[in-house]
Amino acid sequence: MTDSSRPPVCVLGLGLIGGSVLRAVVREGRTAFGYNRSEDGAAAARADGFDADTDLEAVLRRAADEGALIVVSTPATTLDDLLPTVARLAPDCLLTDVVSVKEPVAQAVQRCHPGARYVGGHPMAGTSQSGWAATDPDLFVDAMWMVTTQDDTDPAAWLTVATLARDCGAQVVPAANDAHDRAVAAISHLPHLTAAATAAVGAGESGLALRLAAGSFRDGTRVAGTAPALQRAMLEANRIALLNALSETIDRLVAARDELRDAGTVATLVDDGHRARLAYEEMASTPAPAIADVEPGDDGWAAQMRRQAHLGHTWQR
Repeated sequence: MTDSSRPPVCVLGLGLIGGSVLRAVVREGRTAFGYNRSEDGAAAARADGFDADTDLEAVLRRAADEGALIVVSTPATTLDDLLPTVARLAPDCLLTDVVSVKEPVAQAVQRCHPGARYVGGHPMAGTSQSGWAATDPDLFVDAMWMVTTQDDTDPAAWLTVATLARDCGAQVVPAANDAHDRAVAAISHLPHLTAAATAAVGAGESGLALRLAAGSFRDGTRVAGTAPALQRAMLEANRIALLNALSETIDRLVAARDELRDAGTVATLVDDGHRARLAYEEMASTPAPAIADVEPGDDGWAAQMRRQAHLGHTWQR
């Protein structure tokens, strides 16, 4: 990569994801600084030796002066307030984000900062913890990091954002915004709702049930431990795709209920789920093939990258 693909990094929001980005890129040797709304979070970052401030305007002016890549790491519900300030103070900075939905963020950027050079992103990593204390420079190592790859995406901007992901240790998955949102509704957002349902049913049964609860309950409800406000911000921002995934889930559960009532078996759902889990384990245990024979800026590069990503390949350079 050339130096131009590694500008200074300005992270807005130093919670689990944004703070981990700051830690990871600083460890990689890049210049990076950040903003956090709460003084406690900024002070904790400074105490660990990182450059953090609560003065958003000062941080954005610095980003403009240094030509930084701005990484938005605040909930989707904050964007309509945050983005106009970015547009006013750092209009020429390349903008990316690590928000878990992409179409709503792209729409917010178009609405609030229509002149932005914007390439979305979403690292598929996290824990049920939040705040600076939960941050980890290794959080993204070997994780998948979606980088928006639309037909009109600027290849130089895409390369800069993809390089950020690679510097954090992740593999890059090129995808269109709508395809990303449908995928994460099924494999990330739906599990939050099923975890909540499992936790609520288990806890509502009796103290005996919770005392007996072991691995399947613990693992199946882990994400229900995430702060409710953070869950709602993520899930409600992707409500259309999540509604579709939730509807399919309800249909499958109703069919399983009816099969159990009428035939005394739940074979269909259990067998389908078992096959799907084995397919996931096989893919997860096999190194992803690298996207090949296409470079950002080649004719049709975005479509070709998306096609290979849908086959399970990742951009690894």
